[in-house]
Amino acid sequence: MTNILADTKLLTAIITPFNKENEIDFSVYKKLIDSQLADGVQGFVVSGTTGEAPTLTHDEKIALFKKTVDFVAGRAKVIVGTGSNNTAETIKFTQEVGQIKGIDAALVVTPYYNKPDQDGMIAHFTAVADASLLPVIIYNIPGRSISGLTVDSLLTLAKNPNIIAVKQCNSDYDMSELIEHAPKDFLIFTGEDGQALLNYVLGGAGTISVVSHFYAKQFVDMFAAVDRGDMKQAAADFRYINPRVKALFSHPSPSPVKAVYERMGIHVGKPRLPIVPLTTAQTDEIMQVLQA
Repeated sequence: MTNILADTKLLTAIITPFNKENEIDFSVYKKLIDSQLADGVQGFVVSGTTGEAPTLTHDEKIALFKKTVDFVAGRAKVIVGTGSNNTAETIKFTQEVGQIKGIDAALVVTPYYNKPDQDGMIAHFTAVADASLLPVIIYNIPGRSISGLTVDSLLTLAKNPNIIAVKQCNSDYDMSELIEHAPKDFLIFTGEDGQALLNYVLGGAGTISVVSHFYAKQFVDMFAAVDRGDMKQAAADFRYINPRVKALFSHPSPSPVKAVYERMGIHVGKPRLPIVPLTTAQTDEIMQVLQA
């Protein structure tokens, strides 16, 4: 069976815009989706870290997922975050979300705070995948969740037919080993914009990106350059992207992305606490890099 994300190279981990009442602003959200699609993005990860999943309510997430499906209208893949550190709750929510037509996969984060060992995480993802109506993408991000899956554990989980990919946020070495040893139908995406070129050159699937909010065209051009064997152009594209990656991750996400949109006159609102908005001076520093 062909992986549903085959040939999907660039997905945006999209922000959740809020209005002045701190409610989701769906009119702005639709404009963001349309703009991203026009720039070549092939999919969206909704209610992830950048989408402020920890501060969205259950009902907000369901409404956001349904609106995303409506706005995308089959033009790109829709992946939604359903994971938590409670296996039973993750299963329940993933099953509920699986009833929404038009969602392609569930992104499930490694359990945070509990600090399970490798056996515990393998059991967690196996239980979720076996009960899910949706294909599952593992979100392996030990920098946020503390507990991280090893390469061996990920390769074990890759054998589960309902686990189709990983969003890997770890070392270059682990990424390389995964790409080398994973089954061909198990896709390795990097969730680190700074690894985008290396991941793709090594044979990874592509990038689940934050920086693509503003530089999707450059990512598309970079991947195309690699495909045609023009590594000199691909490297030049990445050298353009890379300092902008550093700038857009210079403060807790998604405050830099939201600050830049506001500076552009696109009102996406403030991040919800405990993430605070950037100061004018902090935004100025980022804009100097982006406009260089």
